Amino acid sequence: MSQAPLIGQPGPLNLLTDVPGIWVGQSEDHHLKTGVTVVTGPERLVASVNVMGGAPGTRETDLLMPDKIVESVDALVLSGGSAIGLDAAGGVVDALREQGKGYVVGPVTVPLVPAAIIFDLLSGGQHAVDTNPYRALGREALFRAESRADTDFVLGSAGAGTGATTATLKGGVGSASLVLANGCTVGALVVANPHGSVVSPDGHFYAAPFEYGEEFGGRGMHAGDSALRVQPSEKLAAFNAKANTTIAIVATDASLNKAQCQRLATSAQDGMARAIVPSHTPFDGDLVFGVSTERRTLSDPVTDTLLLGHAAAICLTRAIARGVYCADTADHDILPTWQARFG
Repeated sequence: MSQAPLIGQPGPLNLLTDVPGIWVGQSEDHHLKTGVTVVTGPERLVASVNVMGGAPGTRETDLLMPDKIVESVDALVLSGGSAIGLDAAGGVVDALREQGKGYVVGPVTVPLVPAAIIFDLLSGGQHAVDTNPYRALGREALFRAESRADTDFVLGSAGAGTGATTATLKGGVGSASLVLANGCTVGALVVANPHGSVVSPDGHFYAAPFEYGEEFGGRGMHAGDSALRVQPSEKLAAFNAKANTTIAIVATDASLNKAQCQRLATSAQDGMARAIVPSHTPFDGDLVFGVSTERRTLSDPVTDTLLLGHAAAICLTRAIARGVYCADTADHDILPTWQARFG
């Protein structure tokens, strides 16, 4: 029996920045073990969101619902720092206002910058600081995005994934892309910081069936029934905290409205469930932003929208594994990296 053709192939960088009209910038503080990732572009981004975790931390996500009046935003922010990290969006707003960018209301320009955060405050960083660092980190990440310094951006222990952890290993920033047969590009960027695990006890990624080449080690899935078992979370045993969260952005150059962007984000949540066991728990604020840069008109909106959602889920699955696979060992880590334990 012949196999069905692949839905697409990774883009040139296998990153979110393969999507035309998407810029990514990252900043981090390795002393604090935290950071910020900003997504923006040369034009405003049509965006919506889907939230499935039980403990989200967000800013301006209500604005992204399809029934709300504003169709597009100026940037999206993913940050460490729990609720403290939401201040990163303030730094981005300040910088955009200085540039005259934003939603115009009469004589006033208001930058719109939705944001989401992970909990990384107990990941080994030194957080005894007098000044909230996230506003400056947000501004720096935006500068890197706008200067296009991070077109080929770092995965693993970088940006908002600097202090990320999973149940048993360090987490991190991951990304992946696909160029579809219809010419559209889909990409995902994720901060993998789940309560659950991304690997079986012998180190095989749950995302392995969706891997292209050896983008996260090339090790096939031989986990047996381990996906049916809930592994104890070493990080909870370490400090008895119930705060985690995986946050992501999926984007395409296909022209989508807000409702379609929300459907893209909703479909992408399946990718999170494939890569993390368990996912969408009461302790996670799992969230996906869906984004369109409106560069390419769909020839068959019904069929193409289905394919875009499927591709977004595949990209997010792969991005989660790549984020964990690429994490680096650092001083004061509370968990090992995948490379240190299984590489």
